[in-house]
Amino acid sequence: MLFLIIFILTFASGFVFTWWVGAIIAFVAALITGKTAGRSFWAGFLAIALAWMLLALFKSIPNDHILAGRVAIMLQLPGWIWVLVVTCLIGGLVGGMSALSGVLVKRAFKKAE
Repeated sequence: MLFLIIFILTFASGFVFTWWVGAIIAFVAALITGKTAGRSFWAGFLAIALAWMLLALFKSIPNDHILAGRVAIMLQLPGWIWVLVVTCLIGGLVGGMSALSGVLVKRAFKKAE
């Protein structure tokens, strides 16, 4: 459930808003529906990594990966696919840490009551 919430909202907002909105979405979604720290981290990681991968492919496929190939050369990577892998890893870490933070804040306020 948490994975779907984060994925759908991040994917939809990726067309309109900037990249860090996904972190806010993962934080709030985990704050509201998160159960455990491990599951929340992996739900945020996988949801945002997948959303960023699809959004990057939507931009890269129509231009035959020209820009991604040039960025790969600039970063001294073997090909454009590695730019996609790095993008997924960075997005996954942002989403995972945000979701983990959300569930830990929820846990902290629950203990305070």
